[in-house]
Amino acid sequence: MPGTLYLCATPIGNLQDMTPRVVETLRMVDVIAAEDTRNSIKLLNHFDIHTPMTSYHEYNKVEKAVQLAGQLQAGKNIALITDAGTPAISDPGEVLVKLCQEEGIPVTSLPGASACITALTLSGLPTRRFCFEGFLPGEKKERREILEELAAESRTIILYEAPHHLVGTLGELRQTMGDRRVTLCRELTKKFETVMPTTLEEALAYYEREAPRGEYVLVLEGKSRLEKRREEIASWQEVSIEEHMNRYESQGMDRKTAMKQVAKDRGISRREVYACLNRKEEA
Repeated sequence: MPGTLYLCATPIGNLQDMTPRVVETLRMVDVIAAEDTRNSIKLLNHFDIHTPMTSYHEYNKVEKAVQLAGQLQAGKNIALITDAGTPAISDPGEVLVKLCQEEGIPVTSLPGASACITALTLSGLPTRRFCFEGFLPGEKKERREILEELAAESRTIILYEAPHHLVGTLGELRQTMGDRRVTLCRELTKKFETVMPTTLEEALAYYEREAPRGEYVLVLEGKSRLEKRREEIASWQEVSIEEHMNRYESQGMDRKTAMKQVAKDRGISRREVYACLNRKEEA
């Protein structure tokens, strides 16, 4: 029988957020796979945990996943931890989880602290619908494409950013999305926790004066549906009503249905569409 992979959430700052279940599990398993063993040993020492550790990180995530899966298949129980927060979220753990699922190895998650959810609840922005992007990619073309996608996103957006990239990222967000509300969070759950509700423009001006410190979670306001609707209506203003009608009729739509759709697209009444077409025909 294969062993079980335990995804164990660790504190994102405050050690009191470590759950008793995670502590018990880390003591019980055969091996702990840690993102940085030098960092994790401090956590284990604090809770008097003496389970052997092995390193599992971004640079060995594929080959080491195969090794760990082999140990699991042999019956060992393994706990996966990240430096802070929940494994497999913006973390190489997702590779190991996928492999375990493919090989029929049991996986269970022990919930706990998560920086993205903690920041979202503190942001003051809508929490009912949100999307998590994590760190933006470094490759320029992919980064530009994702930023353009996010610019049209109506849900609240959550991003991670390192201090030395913060000003550049704020500038890109401001350029791509315009000036939106944003809440910047750092040192979450720690003594000097900082939650800064502001706008992209104000945040950029502030951090151009003050050097960013610590890892940041950015919670961004999504584009409002009203704004998206205005943009949709504006995009049709470059096309005449007659051309607009021709597009739908050329697709096989009958005239009455086409008039209804044109009116909807342009945010006007069917009567206005009808009157405009009549003027064209009379002319």
